[in-house]
Amino acid sequence: MAKEFDDVRFLTVAEVADMMRVSKMTVYRMVHAGELPAIRFGRSFRVPESAIADAITRNVADSA
Repeated sequence: MAKEFDDVRFLTVAEVADMMRVSKMTVYRMVHAGELPAIRFGRSFRVPESAIADAITRNVADSA
């Protein structure tokens, strides 16, 4: 099972906001709305890097 997670990279909300060029609050809203999957570690959230690419692709496809 550990091998399944070898390639998974988790990003902080600040890193996601920087990548997507949005505010941290926007990322938190996306997480709470279920638009962006995240895992909670204590009081902070971590977002799988692959989820960012999926969210961007999904939103670009919706607007086209």
